[in-house]
Amino acid sequence: MSPAAPTPASPEAAARLRSLPKVELHQHVDGSIPAEVTWDLMRHYRLNPAPTLDEMRRFLEMQPGEEGTLLAYLDKMHYPLWVTQFYENISRVVEAICRSAVEAGVRTLELRYAPLIHTYAGLTPRQSIRAALSGMNHARRAHPELKLGLIVIAMRQHGPHIAKVLARQALAEAQHLHERTGVVGFDIAGPERGNPPRLFRSAYEIARLGSLGLTAHAGEDAPVEYVWQAVDELGVSRVGHGCAAVRDRDLLRRLARDRITMEVCLSSNYHTGAVPPGEPHPLSAFLEAGVPVALCCDNSTVSRTDAQRESLLAASQVGVETVERIHREAEALTFIRPETALPPQ
Repeated sequence: MSPAAPTPASPEAAARLRSLPKVELHQHVDGSIPAEVTWDLMRHYRLNPAPTLDEMRRFLEMQPGEEGTLLAYLDKMHYPLWVTQFYENISRVVEAICRSAVEAGVRTLELRYAPLIHTYAGLTPRQSIRAALSGMNHARRAHPELKLGLIVIAMRQHGPHIAKVLARQALAEAQHLHERTGVVGFDIAGPERGNPPRLFRSAYEIARLGSLGLTAHAGEDAPVEYVWQAVDELGVSRVGHGCAAVRDRDLLRRLARDRITMEVCLSSNYHTGAVPPGEPHPLSAFLEAGVPVALCCDNSTVSRTDAQRESLLAASQVGVETVERIHREAEALTFIRPETALPPQ
């Protein structure tokens, strides 16, 4: 059994979690496009590197024996980029991700999106952002019960100056400035080592002054100092992954005191090796320390998961009642403001 596979739950527990309205605060577009959608688009352009969908899945989803390295995990996100360089395709895949989330019981969804890696065919960064928002607005019309917001990611390897440009582009599409789904937050992602959070202070200051929510990938594949920097120097209110934080009691106390949320992604943490196989996830330690947490998918296609499976996996470690409480309390942790959760236009 994969270390990320949930322990079989009782029918009653599974039914309780299935009916639970779920909050998803950390899910990437590139790693969550349903395999069938990527397959259809690739066949349309005659770009498919495999003759069947089942064989294509090997390129898009983690396979047995591949767990344990971040590089192998990130490699699964390369193929969708072949087709997500065009406005209509970006809109289509985002709408499909939203639809899949609704099917898994998600009612509040923040999607993470790195605009620059979708501009290789000529889109501008702002057009790239607008394409993702187009898909989200289509989804809102089909699922008016779904609250949506986009978090713009600056990739660390592109450098601090590009991050500042993206922060300004994100502000132009901020949800609190428009009567439609928009950008609600700002993030950095990509290779951590050699790209410490402190280098991106200026970009985060722009996002903060523009009233965007602040989060950062930190402590997934880097020392605990990177989590400290995200908190102290970037001023984040949420941390993506943050697995390294469990090794620093002073940091845990700080996170609990300031109510800084850990965006917990159990399956992907096992897949990337952030949590070694067979070891308990830091989720329990975060909860025991009083740190707010949210249960998240990260990359639902790459990790072959969804909000229901992540909830079952968490329940196998902390119990069904705790998972129900986590999702209830996570509603207050979203960057989507109540006044911007407007009816579909």
